Amino acid sequence: MLEMNITLVREFILVGFPTAPWLQLLLFFLFLVVYLLVVAENLVIMLTIWVTGSLHKPMYYFLSSLSFLEVWYVSVTVPKMLDGFLLQRRHISFSGCMTQLYFFISLACTECVLLASMAYDRYVAICHPLQYPVIMTTAYCVQLVAFSYVTGFMITVIKVYFISHVTFCGSNVMNHFFCDISPILKLACKDMSTAELVDFALAIVILIFPLTATILSYIYIVSTILHIPSTQGRKKAFSTCASHLTVVVIYYTAMIFMYARPRAIASFNSNKLISAVYAVLTPIICWILCEL
Repeated sequence: MLEMNITLVREFILVGFPTAPWLQLLLFFLFLVVYLLVVAENLVIMLTIWVTGSLHKPMYYFLSSLSFLEVWYVSVTVPKMLDGFLLQRRHISFSGCMTQLYFFISLACTECVLLASMAYDRYVAICHPLQYPVIMTTAYCVQLVAFSYVTGFMITVIKVYFISHVTFCGSNVMNHFFCDISPILKLACKDMSTAELVDFALAIVILIFPLTATILSYIYIVSTILHIPSTQGRKKAFSTCASHLTVVVIYYTAMIFMYARPRAIASFNSNKLISAVYAVLTPIICWILCEL
């Protein structure tokens, strides 16, 4: 009988943000505007860099790659959330849930490594300006971006493999607005310690190593800036990395809070709000800061 019940769990129900109908409609238009704005502005950034010859530089190559990443990042979660707000269709199949989880985590991991690559680019530009054209060639930039994607997507294969092989039975109601790791593991009806341990270990790897590289880069950057004799020179040097540093702080704070934990966390509404920050609001904050 238990096995029969287990096989019946073939889809999940996403709770989302249960509110009054008028507020659901308001949230739909709010997130729709944010989504369209993020997609449109990032497409404009990519197109501008593509057609402007003077912007064919390493810093803008990374910015274009980040914009490309952000477009897919929000597209993985927001359309399904909008569907839930407007049409109240909150069901998602097991395979659909695992697919959404895979691409969302892959893109998140890729962004971790890409932000570290951008920090290294700023380190070379500020600390070794004369060697910058020799070190940060177009080919090397392509290699760093490719490494970011390969690392992010390969690590996620392992994470999702173990999560997808966890046994689910009983309740299929997920207290979240998209398929995320902790809400999924919360519905497991058998021992999930292996999947949880693998997820935690890989989360540490993909978070700590890029974060460490970013911190070291900025330690050298700050040290170099402080030794610049003129105030104007210090301001100019700091302005080239201030927006990136702000995005890094916001992004990593949310990611570490949500994923660098050894136990599956309860999906309270506060966790959903934190998820909204890094899944929906971080891309638009990133764009605003880059514009500044």
